[in-house]
Amino acid sequence: MPEDLNLSNLKPAQKRADRKRIGRGLGSGKGRYSGRGIKGQKSRSGSHKMRAGFEGGQMPLYMRVGKQRGATSKDAMPIGPFRTFMQPVNLRDLERVFSDGDTVDVETLVEKGLLKNAKIDVKILGQGELKKTLSVTAHAFSETAREKITAAGGSATALREPADPRKKKRRSTNAAGEAPAKPETTEES
Repeated sequence: MPEDLNLSNLKPAQKRADRKRIGRGLGSGKGRYSGRGIKGQKSRSGSHKMRAGFEGGQMPLYMRVGKQRGATSKDAMPIGPFRTFMQPVNLRDLERVFSDGDTVDVETLVEKGLLKNAKIDVKILGQGELKKTLSVTAHAFSETAREKITAAGGSATALREPADPRKKKRRSTNAAGEAPAKPETTEES
């Protein structure tokens, strides 16, 4: 460090690089095309801000390969982008946390710390033993959970009863395989 530090001997800590002044005439060396070459994608503005996986307009790899089917793919129907998640809660947790005669619903599960928030659907599963009489209200129940709750003297109320996947709505058809015609109604006055 110099002995006398004043305005006359101040210097930057390291040399400063001069700014590249482009588009200032042919004599400057960075005129005309300003170091970008002639035409093409890289001569355009915004050409260096392409997203990951961009292949210059060519069909990208992730669109060329086949789509994976099954529960893991967002393209898999009917699960796909419309998949719903139910938070599982086992009977052993209800036995541990609640006392005899309590009412169990989504809000009380959040209060007791079995759920993080009340926005997620809850499914009660039958893992563990239940000896307490509880009136449980949830979005869905497994068959064993429903049996164990009722066997202990409690009640299981489903907020949303799932449709039986085995039963499909079918239109009635006649012997020829055609839908029956609607009966004509006549107005009588």
